[in-house]
Amino acid sequence: MQIILGIIFHFIGGFASGSFYVPFRRVKDWSWESAWIVGGVFSWLIVPFVAAALTVPDFMGIIRSADTGTLFWTYFFGLLWGIGGLTFGLAMRYLGMSLGMSVALGYCSAFGSLVPSIYYGIHHVEGKMGIGDMFANPGGRMILFGVLVCLTGIAVCGRAGMLKERELDDAAKKEGVAEFNLVKGLMVATVSGILSACFNFGIEAGKDMAAVAVGRGANPLFQNNVIFVVLLWGGLTTNFIWCMLLNARNKSFGDYRNAKSPLLSNYGFAALAGTTWFLQFFFYGMGESKMGNGASSWILHMAFIILISSAWGLFLKEWKGVSRRTMATILAGIGVILLSVVLVGIGNSMK
Repeated sequence: MQIILGIIFHFIGGFASGSFYVPFRRVKDWSWESAWIVGGVFSWLIVPFVAAALTVPDFMGIIRSADTGTLFWTYFFGLLWGIGGLTFGLAMRYLGMSLGMSVALGYCSAFGSLVPSIYYGIHHVEGKMGIGDMFANPGGRMILFGVLVCLTGIAVCGRAGMLKERELDDAAKKEGVAEFNLVKGLMVATVSGILSACFNFGIEAGKDMAAVAVGRGANPLFQNNVIFVVLLWGGLTTNFIWCMLLNARNKSFGDYRNAKSPLLSNYGFAALAGTTWFLQFFFYGMGESKMGNGASSWILHMAFIILISSAWGLFLKEWKGVSRRTMATILAGIGVILLSVVLVGIGNSMK
């Protein structure tokens, strides 16, 4: 029964993560940067604060009493992750949900498995596997093979995007994805996937705060909520600076009070998108606690996100009008990426 509950929680978390960008599509007459930062204020400031207040006793006291090093590294990795989050949004903007999320999450899965090993290869830590050790370990070799499969799947998805560009005229492409641009999209999805791995480093950097939270009576299920507050401040900083620069360059500061736009619904849909984005963390933690296996949780989480976002892409007709060959190519690419996630998860469990 615990495993079944874990799968259900992971599905809900994956649904939240795979669906968060859908409300952004309902924001009208605003520039992308205006909608993104309004959603971000909820994702990275308001909702994490409320979540921590409801689940971690005196969470601000824990943050104030944390040592400078813990706060700095948690915030710093949040800054780096913020760039990944920013480019993740741009990937959705230029590629659509099915192609954009599959490519970005494929990179996230691959590099999220490699980056820690590269770090531990340079700074040896007892019990941790460095990049050199991976070649000598069956689990490590499985992870490396999974990364290779992932890159193959990304290449297949890229091929599908190229076929889409050739087959459809600009009007047809933009019916599904308003700003479809394969080259820009693949570039930002690559950056996003690599830097998104920094989120896990931020959680590790803030573990002392989580330990204090549990010591003060917080449910271990929600101990990371105090870490998320500091970590997501970093993400908010990066995204806020970039969006303000875009507002200035595009002269779009007027969006926030433009009476000619549906202001109430725009703020509502942006807030819904941001809130939905954060909910994945609640349910991921709950699912992991029920499953009792981090590798299995990671497999389910990534797989559900890719499946849900791909389903949304098809539902929203992002591939409307393409040939059967192109449709088969994008589905094959998504399938190969899903296979790579499973292989990486198996390798992690073998380690």
